[in-house]
Amino acid sequence: MTRMGLHGILWLNKKCVDTDPTKGRTYGPDGKPLQTRRLQGKTMHTLMAAISQMAAISRIGFFTGVICLSQSSQLFASDSAPSTLNGADTAWMIVATALVLFMTLPGLALFYGGLVRSKNVLSVLVQCFALAGVMTLLWVIYGYSLAFTHGGDFQKYIGGFDKILLKGITVDSVSGTIPESLFAAFQMTFAIITPALIVGAFAERMKFSGMMLFSILWFTFSYLPICHMAWAGEGALFADWGVLDFAGGTVVHVNAGIAGLVTCLLLGPRKGFPREPMRPHNLPFTVMGAGMLWVGWFGFNAGSELAADGTAAMALLVTHIAAATAATVWMLIEVWAHGKASALGIATGAVAGLVAITPASGTAGPLGAIALGAISSLVCYYFATSVKHKFGYDDSLDVFGVHGVGGIIGAILTGVFAAEAFGGSGMELDMLDQVWVQTKSVLVTIVWSGVVSILAFILVNKLIGMRVSLETEQMGLDLTEHQEQAYDLV
Repeated sequence: MTRMGLHGILWLNKKCVDTDPTKGRTYGPDGKPLQTRRLQGKTMHTLMAAISQMAAISRIGFFTGVICLSQSSQLFASDSAPSTLNGADTAWMIVATALVLFMTLPGLALFYGGLVRSKNVLSVLVQCFALAGVMTLLWVIYGYSLAFTHGGDFQKYIGGFDKILLKGITVDSVSGTIPESLFAAFQMTFAIITPALIVGAFAERMKFSGMMLFSILWFTFSYLPICHMAWAGEGALFADWGVLDFAGGTVVHVNAGIAGLVTCLLLGPRKGFPREPMRPHNLPFTVMGAGMLWVGWFGFNAGSELAADGTAAMALLVTHIAAATAATVWMLIEVWAHGKASALGIATGAVAGLVAITPASGTAGPLGAIALGAISSLVCYYFATSVKHKFGYDDSLDVFGVHGVGGIIGAILTGVFAAEAFGGSGMELDMLDQVWVQTKSVLVTIVWSGVVSILAFILVNKLIGMRVSLETEQMGLDLTEHQEQAYDLV
């Protein structure tokens, strides 16, 4: 091998970072999760496989040596060279961050707003906007630090206080191949939408003050620990188990779905449920909101690669396929059961597919996306239309029926559809072992979120009360809680 080739290989090795394939994440020198081996932000899987033969090593080493000579300052840098900022990755992640925020404002707000009665539409919109503001502040003050720094003796479950108020994050801070400020902003949008999802379970009957205090407690003691366990890298519980959760099956959907089920059970049903019809007041709002969620979900899932590469592109593709499949299957179920397809059904089906593909979006292929979309649509339809009425719980906007159930299905079946036999990217564990690992993460999330939700509800209910009065509920939360109304009826 030529000297230039040797220098090239040494430089190439320094430009890459270590990957732990059992965790589905990549970790840089700073301990932060990346996604794949990278050379200046580009995926290295195929390139590194090609240099397994000595001749290939020599050729790649020679040409990399040319690059090395042109970047001599990097060649003679210290062994702890900082991560390299990549412009393409950064540009994509700016867009992805905006897309995920777009999912909440106005996507989720419109989706939920159209599903409630006209006297409560503003209350739902206000709750989504208020949560966006408060969760942003909490994320900056302590959320990011507790979620994504090393927790020392408590690393399995929660982070530390090293980055309180985003301490140490400057314009020069880099996380992987993007600015750390951008990584923090991207993860912040997840912290915003997750508590907002829970709003749909207790819509039309919870005090605004009670909702805010409950959300703060739940964010602190349920969202942040589950986020840390899944995504904080080596030493965190789910990461050490080898759980595959690419974009938040457990962190977002199972977590929020269980909280929604707990709160609707403890709060009790709306007056008149299920005897009186409580039809959506504005289905165009709901359909528009569902469309915004669909588009925004590309940032949610493809953005979780934290890079503009092939994995991000595949995540975008399978996200769309799963949503399209689930919407189609829900439509066919309605045609078979009722003779007609509904706008609400198609929109709900699409969301169910988006939920289910979320944890698998970085590992599943098109075949897995079709399967997950179809399975989630069938099971979520059954929970939203049959199970809820059979057991009599008033999950107003089907948070548990869609997000909870769809998230559980997606999280567990990620262990199946990541397999190469189904067109997935492959996994280190055997399929049965991976499915068991995925199931354990779901069970931990269910218990953790359930216990935190119960305790938070009881505490807030004793302090300020959670449910509005019967008179307030009859008049509507828009006027009684916010002194506004959406429509002036003449």
